[in-house]
Amino acid sequence: MPAPPPAMPVEPTVPVAPPKPEEAPVAKKEEKKEDKKEEKKTPWYEKINLRGYTQIRYNRLPSAWENEDYINRQGDRSIGKGGGFLIRRARLVLSGDVHDHVAIYLQPDMASSIGDQGGVAILRDWYADLYFDKAKEFRVRVGQSKVPFGFENLQSSQNRLPLDRNDALNSAVRDERDLGAFFYWTPPKYRKLFKRFVDENLKGSGDYGIVGFGLYNGQTANQPSDEGTPHVIGRVSVPFNIGKQWFEIGGGGYYGKYTLTLQQRTDKTYSIEGTDPGTLSAPITDARAFGTIVVYPQPFGLLAEYNFGRGPMQGRSTETLIGSRWLHGGFATLFYKLDKVGGLHALLPYVRGTYYNGGKKFVTNAPHYVVKEVEVGLETQIFKALEVVLAYQMGRRTSDSHPHNEEYGHVTRVQVQFNY
Repeated sequence: MPAPPPAMPVEPTVPVAPPKPEEAPVAKKEEKKEDKKEEKKTPWYEKINLRGYTQIRYNRLPSAWENEDYINRQGDRSIGKGGGFLIRRARLVLSGDVHDHVAIYLQPDMASSIGDQGGVAILRDWYADLYFDKAKEFRVRVGQSKVPFGFENLQSSQNRLPLDRNDALNSAVRDERDLGAFFYWTPPKYRKLFKRFVDENLKGSGDYGIVGFGLYNGQTANQPSDEGTPHVIGRVSVPFNIGKQWFEIGGGGYYGKYTLTLQQRTDKTYSIEGTDPGTLSAPITDARAFGTIVVYPQPFGLLAEYNFGRGPMQGRSTETLIGSRWLHGGFATLFYKLDKVGGLHALLPYVRGTYYNGGKKFVTNAPHYVVKEVEVGLETQIFKALEVVLAYQMGRRTSDSHPHNEEYGHVTRVQVQFNY
């Protein structure tokens, strides 16, 4: 008989997974929908952020030329006679998006001064950004906020290098703020840049738009408008790069009427140009223009600004006659940024020169000022939460106290700042 054919090899059977039920993909889709619903239901108050900073200063370190009459009421009120330790700023900021088209920013300061009383809580910022589009390119800022005049005025004191703002541009808007409405246009590309300049410790100003304009009371922060017509302001500021180096150039100006109220003295009788004898309050033309140049520190940095215009001021030959008079001045800050040196987060040595020749409308009876100052300092960032600044200032300035003599002096100061 012929031999039977060889048996065919039997291949091992591979278990086949049962088909997935049709409901599974549907369930995943439903889960995603549920997740989106949960995200939309997040309460607005869970989107609020809380942060702040505190600055402690000591102004009585030895200097080469001490003068107790060398004072600066516009800046650090503890300079001069009786100065010592001071809580310069104690800020808390509540901010966040309470809606896709609404963001809030609330900032009180717990270390302000009223007269000789320090440690007074006062309103600094209290506003909302109202966005026209989801990309947040166009917005209107309504409430009390910084007036977009200059660059250093817009820098947070938490980021600024010199211990006080310069007299030249800060004399335009005391406390940098006022009540009003400002329109800002910032394309997404520039929103990221402005954020980067702050986050990377390049001493940026924050996002105040490529273009900004608006209306505000013009009487400075926390003051009612005595004149019915608001101030009008406009500003343009554009960052750009050449290779790896970033720059920013800007400029703008404002126009309005500042209502000056006279305070008569027993030995002098003041008057306002163009008004009847005995008039104690009247609107005076208040208008300025400015220009800004910024070189972001990589590692050299430069910030230079200049402004000119007209504003309330006593006459130079007849100090008792007050009118709208010519003013001008500016400053330049040169600095250098060193990262991760000796275990420190950063070191930033700087020098700033300031010149101002003009009036100060918010000082009693708008005296004429001449300010010439140089400040040399070193900011040491031990880590992000702790900074120490040592500064030496040499200057000649008109005194804030009557009879407004010119005073010369040096001041050595140290500041400890903690961020939270």
